Amino acid sequence: MIRPAPMVVLLGMAALAATPVFAADTAEQQLKQLQQQIDQMRQDYEARLKALEARVRQAEAGSSAAAVAPPSGTSSAATAAAPAPTPAAQPLTAPVSTAAAPTVANAFNPAISLILSASYASLSQDPGSYRFNGFLTGAEIGPGVKGFSLGESELTISATVDPWFFGSLSVALAADNGASVEEAFLQTTALPAGLGLKAGRFLSSIGYLNDKHAHTWDFIDQPLVYQAFLEGQLRQDGLQLRALLPTDQYIELGGSIGAAGPFPSGGSNGNQPGTATVFAHTGGDVGISHSWRAGLSYLWAKSNDRESWDVDASGNSVTQLFSGNTRMLVVDGVWKWAPNGNAQRTSLTLQGEYMHRDESGSLTYDGTGQALTDSFSAVQSGWYAQAVYKFLPEWRVGLRYDRLNVGNVDAASNNGNLFVPAYSPTRSTLMFDWTPSEYSRVRFQYAYDSARYGLTDNQFTVQYQLSLGAHGAHGF
Repeated sequence: MIRPAPMVVLLGMAALAATPVFAADTAEQQLKQLQQQIDQMRQDYEARLKALEARVRQAEAGSSAAAVAPPSGTSSAATAAAPAPTPAAQPLTAPVSTAAAPTVANAFNPAISLILSASYASLSQDPGSYRFNGFLTGAEIGPGVKGFSLGESELTISATVDPWFFGSLSVALAADNGASVEEAFLQTTALPAGLGLKAGRFLSSIGYLNDKHAHTWDFIDQPLVYQAFLEGQLRQDGLQLRALLPTDQYIELGGSIGAAGPFPSGGSNGNQPGTATVFAHTGGDVGISHSWRAGLSYLWAKSNDRESWDVDASGNSVTQLFSGNTRMLVVDGVWKWAPNGNAQRTSLTLQGEYMHRDESGSLTYDGTGQALTDSFSAVQSGWYAQAVYKFLPEWRVGLRYDRLNVGNVDAASNNGNLFVPAYSPTRSTLMFDWTPSEYSRVRFQYAYDSARYGLTDNQFTVQYQLSLGAHGAHGF
């Protein structure tokens, strides 16, 4: 039997004893190396950030200097080719010449967005006779026209013009080759205390759907209550002030004033505003998969001979003229669910709004004919509820139910002339849409419409929407 030499045994035992120490030293060295790498990455990031800030300052200075003629004796080519000084502490960036300044300045050009929309509708009733019997409404109601229709496209130009203001213009392009200004406003971006001021023409922020453009709707058309009480949407030419409170929970307060004219206002009101609103919105998250928002709004409108197209008790088409005040309360709520907050594949949205309208003043029956005027009052309401479920990344299905309540209508001596049936207009709508990308959508919709007294309209509609150009993210 061969015995190992004592020295060999001692060396082996020493190596085994030192192994944990060597391992510990190696781990400690690796940690130190990782820490050094992290520190180096942080330094590189800060250096690059400072370099980019310096380049922006140089570009701004260069664009300002470009408007000034170079001194005599200096050629413009030499001036453009001369590199601007680069800070010594910026080794990671190349010198920037003033010749590049116009390219950087082009980054501040307005963003241009175009939404193309068209549809085909099969309707079992004549859309020209669409009325909410017993309600004073504007002209823009109903399902649209039969057959193919270009629909309404939307062109938007917007930009942040300086550190204080943002500007936007949206033009609606109608199928009859007409164009109308949907929105045109400036909005502040640097007011203190969470304040924001908007001036010009804008969609009012009452309710939930009112300030959303048509291409963001979940259904092709607006709910019945929006059509009856707001002629689709409330636009104001005036001022709107909003305040986002500095609280953990989302709380927004605001109000607006606008000129007379757009429904439910009407006619001239001199120097006085024709509409005024106040609104409050709040919301938050419940866990990581649920979020919600609720709101309460109030609208006041003044009318002077506001026109409404109606059918009288004899079945004749007449024009009614209303003068007086409109007061409306709006309650809205939205609940959204998406697994772990990721709505890319699956999501569910529950949404609803209730509106209560009180009108008082005078009504001129058959304003273009007999012109019989007497006192008028009406207390009416309406609501809708809808659910939209995304069951695949590109596919959604939605269901909506609408209802109007004719309430109490008193036209004094004109009661016998008006046709106010004890009837509640309703509509049920089913929707499927396919969105292969964020720039295109094809929608299929069927509505069982019982809004007209004694008539049921089966409405089948196919719609496409395309988004061209720059387009910002949509709100909650």
